[in-house]
Amino acid sequence: MTVPVTIRIQDADFDIAAETAAMTKGRTDIGAVVSFTGLCRGIEGDDTVTALTLEHYPGMAEEEIQRHAEEALRRWPAVTALTIVHRVGRLVPGDNIVLVLAASAHRQAAFAAAEFLMDYLKANAPFWKREERSGESRWVEAHSRDDAALARWSKD
Repeated sequence: MTVPVTIRIQDADFDIAAETAAMTKGRTDIGAVVSFTGLCRGIEGDDTVTALTLEHYPGMAEEEIQRHAEEALRRWPAVTALTIVHRVGRLVPGDNIVLVLAASAHRQAAFAAAEFLMDYLKANAPFWKREERSGESRWVEAHSRDDAALARWSKD
């Protein structure tokens, strides 16, 4: 059976419950769904963030996310479904940014796959982020902590 993988990049918000229901509808092989939702923070360090704008290269971003979803399926063959939704455009604090759902018969594979995918999305996914703070706008540089989180998967 082919494992269903849903990948969407969109401006619109997403509904976590609806995404979970769509993933599990009619499926009796799923015993666990692990979800991660990333939100736009209003504080970064000691500064207030008023908005975050995410941009991507259409087609390339989806292809890269698909490649990493396939890697997760190779690493954790017990995973039975994946959904990845990433928003683009201007977001304000409290808005949803990203959703990763991983399903499996038992929780272990779903947890590992979801964590692996989020580490990839934070460190290497082809998105560009611009923060608005204190009346100015700046592009966000990559964080070494995200690279370190991703690097641990190369040891597997």
